[in-house]
Amino acid sequence: MTTITSHDVARLAGVSQPTVSRALRDDPRVSPATKEKVRQAARALNYVPSEVGRSLSTRSTRRIGVIVTDLTNPFYPHVVAPLHDELETLGYRMMLLTERSDEAVAEENLLDQSLDGVVLATATTDSRLPAQLDRRDIPYVFLNRDTGRAGDYASVVDNEGGGRLVARQLAALGHRRIAGVFGAANTTTGRERELGFRLALADEGIGLPEDRVVRGPFEYDTGYRALPRLLEAAERPTAVFCGNDVVAVGVLNAARAAGLRVPEDLTVVGFDDLPMASWEVLRLTTVRHDLPELARQAARLLVRRIAGEADAAGERLVLPTEFVPRGTHGPPA
Repeated sequence: MTTITSHDVARLAGVSQPTVSRALRDDPRVSPATKEKVRQAARALNYVPSEVGRSLSTRSTRRIGVIVTDLTNPFYPHVVAPLHDELETLGYRMMLLTERSDEAVAEENLLDQSLDGVVLATATTDSRLPAQLDRRDIPYVFLNRDTGRAGDYASVVDNEGGGRLVARQLAALGHRRIAGVFGAANTTTGRERELGFRLALADEGIGLPEDRVVRGPFEYDTGYRALPRLLEAAERPTAVFCGNDVVAVGVLNAARAAGLRVPEDLTVVGFDDLPMASWEVLRLTTVRHDLPELARQAARLLVRRIAGEADAAGERLVLPTEFVPRGTHGPPA
């Protein structure tokens, strides 16, 4: 049995093979007349490419792409699973796309998957990918991070409010020499948590000088490498607020390596309340939000956007936060 390929369709339609691929993806760079000629050739040859499948007749594949650029971060497995389950409940299949950065997620790679929509789980404020998706009219939502601009469709956490909670708790304990290990400046999670923390400290009359601030990726190494630097500050900190729990674990291990007792010598607070934060070996004081719901509401928002039911002006769904006291905080020595 002879297998019909896109090259056969191209010969029948009198176009190039790349044009066939673009036409069957409904690429706007291909004229309507050429698209119709290619579709007629595909139907005549009974050609249905696996990557577009049902989209030839329905324009829908029931596939959602989820872009994660940092699967080594324990945060993301805890949102990917409920995201998958919610999308399945809504009748969609999830395709996990992993690259080292948003820029590495080539536009053509996304389109080759014939996706109905995309979840951006690790977006940065300077990513060009959202604009590329907008140009292609591919619906997308942000999960956990967004651009911080009006018009976003996003499921996020009250990062600023969570930062304020930590600052107030540390001030109430009597800490005045406080440090921060925040996320990268090109992430809304990093910016907003730092902003809320700084504003609430200022309300308490407490400063946060730059020699007690470190910014970097939301990774273990960021915390582990930051603490020795912070300990060299003009005024050694008695408390450290970390941009997330993974960074906090790095700080905890660095404190142990430096011979510091937690919380007697140093208070450490994280953010996210990952399941490991409650482990007896850690008992990390942190900020909690509903991780599974963060993922589920992103799935529901994207499906509504695909159906044309979301607010045309954008929707930013914000989950509340709460302070979770465990074993890594206390008054200054």
